Amino acid sequence: MGILRRYVVALLLLCAVSPVWAGLTIQITRGVAGAVPIAVVPFSWSGPTPAPPQDIGAIVAADLARSGRFAPLADKDLVAHPTAPDQVKLQNWRVLGVNDLVIGSVRVLPSGRYQVEVYLYDVYQPPAQAQLLGQRFVVAPAQLRRTAHRISDMIFKQLTGLPGAFDTRIAYVTMSGTGKVHRYALKVADSDGYDPRTVLESPEPIMSPAWSPHGRRLAYVSFEHGRPEVYIQDLATGARKLVASFSGLNSAPAWSPNGKELALTLSRRGNPEIYTLNLETGKFHRVTHNPAIDTSAVWTPDGRNLVFTSDRGGGPQIYEVPAAGGPVTRLTFDGSYNAAPAVSPDGQRIAMVHGQGGGYRIAVLDLKSGLFQVLTDGPLDDSPSFAPNGQMILYSAQYQGRRVLATVTVDGRAGQRLSSQQGDVQSPAWGPYRK
Repeated sequence: MGILRRYVVALLLLCAVSPVWAGLTIQITRGVAGAVPIAVVPFSWSGPTPAPPQDIGAIVAADLARSGRFAPLADKDLVAHPTAPDQVKLQNWRVLGVNDLVIGSVRVLPSGRYQVEVYLYDVYQPPAQAQLLGQRFVVAPAQLRRTAHRISDMIFKQLTGLPGAFDTRIAYVTMSGTGKVHRYALKVADSDGYDPRTVLESPEPIMSPAWSPHGRRLAYVSFEHGRPEVYIQDLATGARKLVASFSGLNSAPAWSPNGKELALTLSRRGNPEIYTLNLETGKFHRVTHNPAIDTSAVWTPDGRNLVFTSDRGGGPQIYEVPAAGGPVTRLTFDGSYNAAPAVSPDGQRIAMVHGQGGGYRIAVLDLKSGLFQVLTDGPLDDSPSFAPNGQMILYSAQYQGRRVLATVTVDGRAGQRLSSQQGDVQSPAWGPYRK
């Protein structure tokens, strides 16, 4: 059995015994030398309880730290605790060597809603030009945590010029159970792993979740009828639609940028090939025609091409083909194993699983320069997925005998591990910006 065929079979038959899954926790695994020092002062609180339902300042600091670009000061090292503009003394913060200062407040309004204010300062600017951001939000209690992520996005954009990706969601699959009894769950959570919601539960494997461009639906593979089938599910209503249930392999769904088509791997004619499915007409179009295994296709941002894995050259490598079909171009030449591609939102990079020294790691190919860079340490990394701003990659990793989620920046300089207290979690997909 060829190496790519073994890879496909392993993905489809993946099944783990694990205790009941708990929430995700974040552990910084790789810091960035030269990250920008920033002070995020705890937000003041005015309300009927000793503390607000969500610690806005702590969430913002954690978001900025996870980006790898910022190094928030520890609370114990703060020289003051201003919460309003008239309390800010910039010279206090210059002594600490921080570049920027974030302050804010949260209070309950008579309506029961919450007013959140945030201010961002460049501490080295003259006082008249120091304030970079001042924003007020009035939100329902349930929106506090999302408001914190929105604040993080605003700060990130102001200081880097790039959009943030904190107010986004991730999808993933958890596995639990003992003995021969297993339980699988498809979940959606905030980008930092908080507020998980179960989309689907099943005693049979679930895998390969893929977000629609507007984030309203998920496509995924379910084995609930004893073989792989592809479903689409509406996240708001829970309504499901079976879209591929041919004899053999139905796998690896990927949405087109306009949301009107899916790319799929089907073996309806006997050999795994890339197909597209028009979701409006229900018609399938075969894209590849090769006796090798073609799988794991994803779209380029312009919707014109598909990037996929094939062993047509003797081992798994990444190729590109027009979505309508046509000449196939090989993209990877570094090493004997490159599979499971993910294309960055700007189309300039491809992330993949790279076989190296008996292990599997996440690597990135810069299509313009040709630079090929291995980002992670392995030993069994899989399923890379770009953040919608293209600055981080979410993937599945093995840690202490369990499957966990992890992130790494596209330059490999910073990373975190999102692990469950017990059990396994895998098949991650980073969702688009919320509309």
